[in-house]
This record gives sequence, C-alpha cells and structure tokens, in this order.
Amino acid sequence: MDEIKRIKELQNLLKQANYEYFVLDNPTMSDYDYDQFLHELKQLEEKYPEYMTKDSPTQRVGGVVSSKFTKVTHERPMLSLGNLFSEDDVLDFDDKIQKSVLKYTYTADLKIDGLSVSLRYRDGYLERAATRGDGVVGEDITENVKTIRSIPLKIDFLEDLEVRGEIFMPKAAFEALNQSREEQGLETFRNPRNAAAGTMRQLDPKVVASRKLDAFMHYMIADNGIDNHFESLEFLRHLGFKVNNKTRNCKTIQEVISYINEVDTYRFSLPYEIDGVVIKVNEFDLYNQIGYTAKYPKWAIAYKFKALEVETILNDITFQIGRTGVVKPVAELNPVMISGSLVSRATLHNEDFCKERDIHIKDYVVVRKAGEIIPEVLRTIPEKRNGSEIPFSMISNCPVCGFVLERKSGEADYYCLNPDCDAKHLEGIIHFASRDAYNIDGLGESILTELYNDGFVKNIADIFCLKDYYQELIIKEGFGERSVQNLLDAIENSKRNPLDKLIFGLGIRHVGAKVSKILVEAIGDLENFYTMTLDSLSQIDDIGSAIASSVVEFFAKDTNQELLKRLKEYGLNMQYQSKKTKEETFFTSKTVVLTGTLIEFSRNDAKEIIENMGGNVSSSVSKKTDYILLGDSPGSKYQKGLELGIQMITEEEFKNIISR
Repeated sequence: MDEIKRIKELQNLLKQANYEYFVLDNPTMSDYDYDQFLHELKQLEEKYPEYMTKDSPTQRVGGVVSSKFTKVTHERPMLSLGNLFSEDDVLDFDDKIQKSVLKYTYTADLKIDGLSVSLRYRDGYLERAATRGDGVVGEDITENVKTIRSIPLKIDFLEDLEVRGEIFMPKAAFEALNQSREEQGLETFRNPRNAAAGTMRQLDPKVVASRKLDAFMHYMIADNGIDNHFESLEFLRHLGFKVNNKTRNCKTIQEVISYINEVDTYRFSLPYEIDGVVIKVNEFDLYNQIGYTAKYPKWAIAYKFKALEVETILNDITFQIGRTGVVKPVAELNPVMISGSLVSRATLHNEDFCKERDIHIKDYVVVRKAGEIIPEVLRTIPEKRNGSEIPFSMISNCPVCGFVLERKSGEADYYCLNPDCDAKHLEGIIHFASRDAYNIDGLGESILTELYNDGFVKNIADIFCLKDYYQELIIKEGFGERSVQNLLDAIENSKRNPLDKLIFGLGIRHVGAKVSKILVEAIGDLENFYTMTLDSLSQIDDIGSAIASSVVEFFAKDTNQELLKRLKEYGLNMQYQSKKTKEETFFTSKTVVLTGTLIEFSRNDAKEIIENMGGNVSSSVSKKTDYILLGDSPGSKYQKGLELGIQMITEEEFKNIISR
C-alpha cells in the first residue's frame, strides 16, 4: 500500500533531518517542513499503529505522564570524579599515573555542567535511560530522555551497549525558559544545570520536550574490540551519538595543560555551560592497573575552573512586590564589577534561600552571575562578622499596603493577596506599557510611578485618558508641551497594536508573550475569549491546565470585563489580524541573530518583522545561523559570525529587504 510505504519514507526522512539538525548542527530542513512531515506521520501511524516503530520520530513528542520514577540499579557503578584546581594539581595527577604505568596518553574533554545519564541499548534500540543517583541506584527517566532529539532511539549496533553522558540545557534555551517563567509569575531557575535537573524531574514528558534539552556522550561500555577512549568516542559519533567536537587526544600532560588554558579563553562564549575539563588516561587496558578508590577511578580526574565570583558587602535587604503579588527579597550590595557589568543588586529568591545560607544584613558575601546572566548571592563569609550583622527575617506584611502576606501551600514564595495593593497595581501598569507588552514609547517606569502617585493613572485604562489632563501635565516639573504631546501621540499610536500585545499586557497569570500569540492565533478576536472554557482552551497546543484556568478566571471577573469595555471604548484594537505572510520571503525558514544597536528599529520591532516574514530570531550564533543583523558597536556575536563565515546584513540592507 502507498500509505504504508509513505510511513517508512517519512520515518527515514525525519530521522535523517533530526540527526543533521541536533547532532551534526547542520540543518537541511526547515522547522515548518519538519512539523508538517511529523504531523503527516502521526496521522498515518494512528491509522496503521502496527507500523509505528520504537524509534519513530513521533515517539519523541512525549509519552504517557508518570506518577513516579522507578529505581534502577546500574550494572556498573557510575563513579564520580575527583577534582583538581591548579596546574600543580594536574602535574601531581600525572606523577601518580607514572608510578602505576609507563606508556600512556590522555583524552581531554569539556566538563559539561549538566545531569549525568546512562543509556542502555539492546538489539540496537534504546531500552532504558537512568540518572546517576548515588552511583549504584538511579531513577528510570527513559520517557523523558526520548524527547531529547540528539539522543538516538535506534543505532546500527546489535550488541549490548551502555553509553554515558551529560544532559544539559543550552544557554539560549535557559534564557528563554526563565523569561517565560518570569512572565508567568513563576520562580526562575538559578542556572542552566538546575534547569536541566528540574526538567528531568518532570513527570510529564511533554513538558520535558518543550524545554529543548541536549546531551553530549562521553563514555562507552561495550565489548567491541576498541582499545582506547578517544577511538571509542569516534565510534559513538559514527553510531549517531552527539560527541563534543572540542575533545582532544593529548600525548603528554603538557598538552593537557595547554588544552586547559585554551579552553579557559573561550569557555564563556560556548552556547552551553562548562565548569572544567575532564582528563582521562586513554588506554582501556591500563585502567585496572591504575586502579580505583571507593568513589573515584584513579585514571580520570576533573580540573575545575575558578568561577567568576567576587566579594562585596550586603548593605541591606529590600522587598519587591510583583504584579502577581509575589514578594521577593533583594540584596542591596556595595556596587562591584562582575563579568563586565556593575552589579549593585542581586536576587535572594525567597525565605528558604536566605535561611539555608544564613544571610545577614551587613554580611560580607560572595556574588556571581548565575549562568553569567543573573546576579545572585552564593554564600556569606561568616568569619568576617563583627557582631553588628542582622539576621535575615522575612517580613509578615506587605511593605506597600500593609496587608498580611501569605505563603501558598507547596510554594517557597509569599504573596500579597490584597486586590487593592498599590504596588501590584503599579507593577501591572508598568508591565502593560513596557516594550515587550503594549510598547508605549516614553511611558517608562519612572514616569508611570510619578503619574500613579499623582493620581493621573490608577489602572491600565487611565493611560488612554491622559489627553484629558493635558494642561495639568504640561506644568509638571520635567514635562512640558513637547514631551507631553509626544507621549500622547505614542499612546494614540499604540491603539493599533496587535491583539496579542494587549493580551500579554493585561498581566494574566501564566500568560507570557509567546502564550498570548498562541491564544490569539487559536481564539481570534477578543470577544471570543469570554466564551472559552477549560476544555476548549486545553484543546489548544501548548496550553496546559494552569494557563487555561487563569484565562477563564480572568475573563469571568466583573472588574476585568469593565476594564476591557473601557479599553474598547477608547479605540484599542480588539481584532485578530495575522501579520505572518504566507508568501516566500527573504527570511522564510531562516535563522537571524541581532547584535549591536539599531538606529531606526528597536530590537523587538526588528524581531517581529523577521518573524512576520517567516524567519526565526535566535539569541546565540551557531552553524545554524543564516544571517546576522548588524547594529552599531556589535559584540562577540559579530566576531563569532566572522569565524563561522555567516552572512552579515547591515541596517540599511535590512530596510531594503523588508521594503521589497
């Protein structure tokens, strides 16, 4: 039958595209085409389930939700590694090897900062994936691992094979995940490693599939005649596993040290987090001779890079109220330079975080940027205390309205539940006018705070009444006729914004910018939102029960209905108008990275234009990048683009492209 033949054809086509994209980093098929072919394959496999193979690409979208992770015992213990911290330590390690064996070489590899995993293959198929656990007993995470597309479900090797490696979250995926969680009022992850570990603990594989995890393999257990580690990695690469291309075969310990120094120069520019270099004796037949301790193999060790950590004084702890009412402690620091930027504030996350670290006001603290992005307090230095320090104490009342705070069951955060809290109202208005939401030029946080305190703006709708206070505004200090008129013009122009910007700006819990677009594309005009039910919302792809409940609850409230009625009367766009062109354009299925400062476009504007023309905008440069859009003073992305030979587009060229 033609349809049976088509199933096999689609399976092979998608497997090859998957391998080229996620393992070779050399995509040959657009995301759109991949999704279309995958949809076709799903339909055919549903019609002919007997032809659905264990390694079909449809098996990667997420299996059945589990109630728990079952324990598994490793056939061979997953030993951890000892650590080195200096060149002298590396030389000492080599001295110990020399006392055991005479002739040997090394393999040096990047130490990926992720989650260790063991993959067991039988008869060529992935049979089981497990966490390291305590090294002897781990947990079965097979269904979650199947969603990681760089891990093959089938290999061309029929003997029993165990492969070990590291699951990680790329930096770009980490940034996107945290941005989405922040938009939804959820607690952000502290670093990519925690995000990867937290993701693999999800009981729903569909959640795991959405978070774009990746994996490098770095060790093999098999009886296949290969006698050294470096060749075994090449064998794994040949079988279709993703093996880090920075791995190096070193003949001497001096070559290992040179490799470590080389990695130290570029480690922060990698698209994933590393925390060191793993050094292994290359020859397998020497391992038993060199030996093991109870915890570590003596033939392998990890050199750990020193983190970019700085010491400063925690002057005070303040508390921020978010638009959802969440209350977050914030460290007010003596300003200090970290990774090229001046840091004066750092997140303290929540009460549990502060108590676990025994944080005091006036403490000397060690601060770093988590994932080189988010400033956080790592630890205190209690030996420097002089007795004047004040232990952290969580406040019991909202610092703005005085309402008693509540800690929700199962959460680490406290909330102000007062619906009339000024801080929540103001944060909600600031969010609405922000660049990522309704993008009202000139209506920033300081201006809105002043307008709110003076009584001109008490809710979102009041923004569109400011024209009624023209005379009062122009006599305010720092305003004037021209600035007020420019602000009123920006407010008037914003009314033409697409509907998804309005939905995002409303600050519905769990509804970020991406979810807003998904909702609007599926539901259409604003009036349709009032009739949506939990069931109808849950039928929309990527819309879970938490989002559905928030949307239904928001549109059912009388106060919100009255607000939206006012916004409609003021002329805001309430209709869904798809901007995406169906025609082939210059950017169709292309990946673009922006760097530097654009003169005539904001980054969000340029991003929206590219996406509406069928392109994708990425935050990091890789071999998958098609173009780099250059602004003034481009940064390291420009240099990396030159190294990879990626085509550059100037702002003038961009204007010409979009005007065709």
